[in-house]
Amino acid sequence: MESSRADRHLSRPSRRRPLMYTALASVAVLGATAAGTVYVKAQAHSGGSPVSSASPSPSSPASSPASASASEVASLEPVAQPTVDYDSLLADAMDSVSVTGDADVSVAVLDLDSGDSATYGDDAFDTASIVKVDILATLLLQHQKAGTQLTAQEKSYATAMIENSDNASATALWNIIGEADGLDAANETFGLTDTEGGDGALWGLTQTTAADQLALLQQVFGDDSKLSESSQSYLQELMGQIAAGQHWGVSAAADGSEWALKNGWLPRSATALWDINSIGRVTVDGHDYLVAVLSKGNSTQAKGISLVEAAAKAAVSVFTGESASASPSASSAAR
Repeated sequence: MESSRADRHLSRPSRRRPLMYTALASVAVLGATAAGTVYVKAQAHSGGSPVSSASPSPSSPASSPASASASEVASLEPVAQPTVDYDSLLADAMDSVSVTGDADVSVAVLDLDSGDSATYGDDAFDTASIVKVDILATLLLQHQKAGTQLTAQEKSYATAMIENSDNASATALWNIIGEADGLDAANETFGLTDTEGGDGALWGLTQTTAADQLALLQQVFGDDSKLSESSQSYLQELMGQIAAGQHWGVSAAADGSEWALKNGWLPRSATALWDINSIGRVTVDGHDYLVAVLSKGNSTQAKGISLVEAAAKAAVSVFTGESASASPSASSAAR
């Protein structure tokens, strides 16, 4: 594991944003004078009498309200706004992502400003080390329910597990939360429906989907979370201080240093193929996006990282409108 904690990227606290509502005024065009003056009447929502926006000329035939037939009155029914199929847009964006050999990839993205989301693929993947975010979220939830605080030793494990991806620390906390049973119970509270903890000590073989990882990220960064604000802030801070050798993954979609993430990478012994995953929050043009990318079957770690970064860019491009392009391979020092 890369142990350096230099060049850290500080996480920004999650922002609370009010929902935006648009009020639509219904209008009916009733007539016009020979000179071209248009008279508009606005129908009050309370059902009151229409109020004319101008006084028609007495000499104009259109000035008489009786001259307007029922067929000339526009419908006052609200007009439904067209819905956007973001899943289709993401599928189109993923057409530009090169997936080679036996590799498979799935991605999910959420615009924190609008609440709109998109998902590509629904296969299950090994979590590898991204489950460490789930382990810590589970530990924090358990302490919340018990009305207790993390111990000094648990905090030490948590820092090493998230910032440096230390496996021994992850195993220690995995045991403390009750292994898969503890993780699965917390995930039921968090709303993760397709995630199953790994058998025994094999926390890295926890099975999950991109959609579930997006739900987990909402627990860490979203407004409607089962975690307290202090628990969210704690996780956000650690995810914003990842060791320098692990600055790859969804951070490729950010427009600078505004990101917080956790990566996972695992060579499967049976196939020698790589699981490469990345989850986190990125900021583009002042807007925050949650992104989860899962992949498996990569022939090398470097190819897996390039695939994940290209998929993350494609996902964010659905909302930014910018074309996605693959980034250069990130550091191969991470493992």
